[in-house]
Amino acid sequence: MPAEFTELSPAKLNLFLKIINKRNDGYHNLRSGVTLINIFDEVIAKQDSKFSVRYVGEFSPRNNKFQDCIVEKIFLKFNLPKPNYCFTIKKNIPIMSGLGSASSNAAAVIRILEKLNYKDLNMKNFAQIGADVPFFISNHDSLIREIGDVIIKQAFPKYYFLIIKPKHNCSTKEMYNEINLDKLNFNLNFDTNEINETDSGNDFEIILENKHKEINNLLKFMRSLPNVIFSRLTGTGSCIFSAFESKKQADDSLIIFKERFPLLWSRVVENNFKHN
Repeated sequence: MPAEFTELSPAKLNLFLKIINKRNDGYHNLRSGVTLINIFDEVIAKQDSKFSVRYVGEFSPRNNKFQDCIVEKIFLKFNLPKPNYCFTIKKNIPIMSGLGSASSNAAAVIRILEKLNYKDLNMKNFAQIGADVPFFISNHDSLIREIGDVIIKQAFPKYYFLIIKPKHNCSTKEMYNEINLDKLNFNLNFDTNEINETDSGNDFEIILENKHKEINNLLKFMRSLPNVIFSRLTGTGSCIFSAFESKKQADDSLIIFKERFPLLWSRVVENNFKHN
């Protein structure tokens, strides 16, 4: 058995996100178009005398814990024995941002466990660790449905994205608690596996105007940039992105954004990139 494994852990963007309803078990059924983008965390598992998890990097959580340590959740949820490996997670993706880094990290750990010959890891249950975990395990752009466990492979257009991170973080749990299903435009075609004309926007943006004015104002600014195709909140936030046809358009808008908001994190990324 190799003494060390390394897995890249990409971020994602929700090109659209619709909340359908709340289930009896407390989870929400949703419908979302999700695309992988070329910014990565890195998960390294190195043989050691005992099991441990540590976070390093620009976005390492201060207390070395992240979402109650999603790596630990994998072993607890599936009642798995912990291997004598140290899992080091290098955080290059902002946390609590809607970019899916926690679920992506979990998917990377699961891939490592498969290499360690862990058997019977049932994909159907992965959404109970994090809604985006099955998507990241599938490792391709998708339409996701229900609680994230129904995945239909998609081929989205090539975009270049300007992503920005407000000062404010968004708690996924709090955003779901604040959503008012009565105010949403119900998608009559939510049950189809085909993208349709009602698949647009992000239902969580309705919360921003009253609850998160900083993010709402930044979203308005992003929509005012030249050559923007569309701008969205990704996931439950707090990151916002604008889509462009060319890298030059995205790079030019990055310059404009940095002149206005020099202290905020921002990056130009792309989808439909080559990855393993």
